[in-house]
Amino acid sequence: MTYSPKESYNLGRRGEMLAAQYIKEKGFFISAKNYKSAHGEIDIIAENRKFVVFVEVKLRRENSGYFPREAITKDKKQRLIFTARNYIFRSRTVLIPRFDIIEIIVPEDGDLSQPVLNHIENAFEVSSDDFY
Repeated sequence: MTYSPKESYNLGRRGEMLAAQYIKEKGFFISAKNYKSAHGEIDIIAENRKFVVFVEVKLRRENSGYFPREAITKDKKQRLIFTARNYIFRSRTVLIPRFDIIEIIVPEDGDLSQPVLNHIENAFEVSSDDFY
């Protein structure tokens, strides 16, 4: 089955809302959604007393043939790091940065009523040289 770009976009945005709700339930405050810089966009930025978490949300239909996390390439990671650095500089946060991925897998019809959600904390390591 083929889906229009608009249908895929809307499903992705609904997935981001689901991920934001999940992060809130874990005790985080959502400080930004769809944060943009010249380098790219971060889906969700959340904070607690210790971490500022940059969350990339990846949603796929169950028969896509690969895990959502596999869509995060080396180039995408670099754009996330640059955008996170921009956020840290502008917000002046002293919290520890962390990069998480929230994978959401839904049935082929896009039904979000019972998604499979996988939260990968600290999904990739970043050295302090990447930030300072």
